[in-house]
Amino acid sequence: MKTIFKLLLLIFFTGNITFAQFGPPMGGGGGNDGNGRNKNNAPQANMPNLEGNAPKGNSKITGYIIDSSATIAVEYANVSLINKVTKKPVDGTMADEKGKFSLSKIAPGNYKLTISFIGFESKVIDDLTIEKSKDVDLGVVKLATLNKMLDGVTVTAEKSLIEEKVDRLVYNAEKDMLAKGGDASDVLKKVPMLSVDLDGNVSLRGTTNIKVLINNKPSTIVASSIADALKMIPADLIKTVEVITSPSAKYDAEGSAGIINIITKKSSIEGMTLNIDSGVGLRASNLGLNGSYRSGKFGMTLGGFGRIFYNKAGTTLDQTTVKDGIPLLTKQSADAYDNGIFGRYNLGFDYEISKKQSINASVAFGTRNFNRDQDYITKSYANNVLNNTGLRNVDSKDVSNSIDVNVDYVRTFKPQQEWSISTQYSKNSLTNNFDADILNSNSELLNRQKNINGNTNQEITIQTDYQTPIKQNQLFEVGVKSISRQVDSDFRYLFAGSTGLFSTDAKNPAGLLNYKQNISSGYVSYAYSTKNKYTFKLGTRYEYTTITANDQKSDIAIPAYGNLVPSINISKTFGTTTLKLAYNNRIQRPGLQQLNPNVNLANAQNISIGNPNLKPEVSNNVELSISKNINRSYLNLSIFGRQTNNSIVRLSSPSDTLVGAIVTTYQNIGKQQTLGVNLFGNTFITPKWSVNGGVDMFYSYLDGQARNTDGTFSIINNSGITVNGRVSSQLSLDKGWGIQAFGGFRGNQIQLQGTSINTAMYSVGVKKDFNAKKGSIGLAAENFFGGMTMTSTLNSAQFNQVSINNIYNQNVKLTFSYKIGNMKFVEQKKSKSVKNDDVKGGEGN
Repeated sequence: MKTIFKLLLLIFFTGNITFAQFGPPMGGGGGNDGNGRNKNNAPQANMPNLEGNAPKGNSKITGYIIDSSATIAVEYANVSLINKVTKKPVDGTMADEKGKFSLSKIAPGNYKLTISFIGFESKVIDDLTIEKSKDVDLGVVKLATLNKMLDGVTVTAEKSLIEEKVDRLVYNAEKDMLAKGGDASDVLKKVPMLSVDLDGNVSLRGTTNIKVLINNKPSTIVASSIADALKMIPADLIKTVEVITSPSAKYDAEGSAGIINIITKKSSIEGMTLNIDSGVGLRASNLGLNGSYRSGKFGMTLGGFGRIFYNKAGTTLDQTTVKDGIPLLTKQSADAYDNGIFGRYNLGFDYEISKKQSINASVAFGTRNFNRDQDYITKSYANNVLNNTGLRNVDSKDVSNSIDVNVDYVRTFKPQQEWSISTQYSKNSLTNNFDADILNSNSELLNRQKNINGNTNQEITIQTDYQTPIKQNQLFEVGVKSISRQVDSDFRYLFAGSTGLFSTDAKNPAGLLNYKQNISSGYVSYAYSTKNKYTFKLGTRYEYTTITANDQKSDIAIPAYGNLVPSINISKTFGTTTLKLAYNNRIQRPGLQQLNPNVNLANAQNISIGNPNLKPEVSNNVELSISKNINRSYLNLSIFGRQTNNSIVRLSSPSDTLVGAIVTTYQNIGKQQTLGVNLFGNTFITPKWSVNGGVDMFYSYLDGQARNTDGTFSIINNSGITVNGRVSSQLSLDKGWGIQAFGGFRGNQIQLQGTSINTAMYSVGVKKDFNAKKGSIGLAAENFFGGMTMTSTLNSAQFNQVSINNIYNQNVKLTFSYKIGNMKFVEQKKSKSVKNDDVKGGEGN
């Protein structure tokens, strides 16, 4: 009975601060908005009843709350200010996600400040004297970990793996122990609403028309190929992944379905630190070193990461075409051996010019060296009779080097009133070459073929933004931006007979593309919150785009165009329930891989070519969502619809020159309509055991035009339902041990001419923290019962194609990380940055 009574006491007292520990399980912090509401529409912790007639003054109390053992912020800790004379609380607040708290309008007097949070001993600051018009900065306040709160009961505060904020969903990747040793695509597979295929292509609610940012900034490596860029970002350095399905007018209009913002870990500590992250696995190994130094107004970071990977894949291809009324069947099989080295290195500075002015500068270098050796065996049949067997050994090289340089300045006038200037220079140099040996059925060399393709993608961006509050419940934002972008591609084919002397390939002439794009834009945004918990955010953005382009033969006529892009976000909170309605208009410009006119003949039966005449696609998006906190659980249900006009789609047709081959290119054809629902949530079964997951289901309809055998075009369409899902669980044990498991599946992806079918993925891992969480060692296994398979089916009146891609990616990896240095927590300097959200990324290799 005594134990039961203590448990009841624990439930009673912790119940008053449930949302400080668990809630919202998917809701971030951020303090109050000045009207008693949490900024992220999350329910506040139940605060003590304040003294109604407490006098007001003009003094302020501030400070930072950190975990004394781990030197990290204690998020959402409760802060209560008590008048020592009346013994009654006069004010209270909650710390934000950085551990910062602030109490304003404090009258002169003697007070006691109490700080508490589940899992920590309460901190009492007694004899706190406030003088008239004088602020008090408490600096860093350390809370000691409390392991045993009651006999036999251990309570530990846990940050949720998934959070929902006002305008975005946040996946806290730093909580994901399974991601260590992998890359960004391994992290994105677990994020609600996202789907990643075997090549690393990312889709959001059924479309790859998205924009990926890194620390709120664009990069030319992303503009060239999202899949390639994700392989260059180590999972160990990712702090959070933000999914923004209804961006405000402040964001560039690009990204039909929305924006994915990858936030990397940053230093907010005083002193010198060094982080070591390493891993060894059956499929990849990595090493990362990241150091930081901060003293007073100056901060510097320096880091580097390298990853070596090796893998094996197998593909089969069955396709049928018709030539002069005769059915031609092609059967192809291939084994591929992949290996590569990825690296990313960064140097950053920030300096506080004054209390209201700061400047930030950074340089990031990226390198990618991907090699694939692939052996094709191709058998050709006419009227079901074998007439040819050919061998093709292809060595492909995908090499790139990128640089991003940023300089940003911020001038703060008062809270929420600021002006900023952001600049960026970004360049990515790419080489996509292959060498092919063509042999007969007896493995005798017939000839050789070589494709040399050099590309550059360069951007120069400058923008300025201003925002100011209006009273306590309104915010006005305005800004202008200019992007100057240049894309160049120079390609040629060389041919050699059995002599081995290469010369120009007459069948595949050389070519080039010079493509210049200038975008001028401006936006205005207005946010308004009411006392009855309505929030309105309205805005509009105008972008004007001019393009000049030419190839080796002539100029390419692409007219200039303007887009007016409105956005509306409305939310209403009812207790622990929040209802949201959003509408926005988005555009999607073609990326480098869609534009590049180089004919890729690495697989002579499955050819791809870009289209420099592509125009942007335009989409209209609407979303209605409801979210609710239920004790330790959180649920979110979203219904969304999207219509895209002038859609950029992949379109395949039989080759005019190579018998039995299929050529795939990109066209602005028809429209795409999507209607779907997302359901996701998480729950804390116990304070140490959490489970989260979600299901995405949507119906897609596409229509467009396809070429007939006589050269005319006919209307085609396709439709279907797609279901994706994921579930993960984390369990924290005593003495620093932790266990995590993940499982997910990717359903049919609907295309204009067919479908692609993916398979399931799963992983499980264990981690041990040691030396006060400064170090950790982990062991994880992925897809250990077999590899992954993706089947793609294309159908038309002219051809049928079935492609099966098997990746043997069973993996076991051992990871190790350690933090070195003496540090103390300080406020991170505020910064702005360039956000180019406007280019459609490539779709894999």
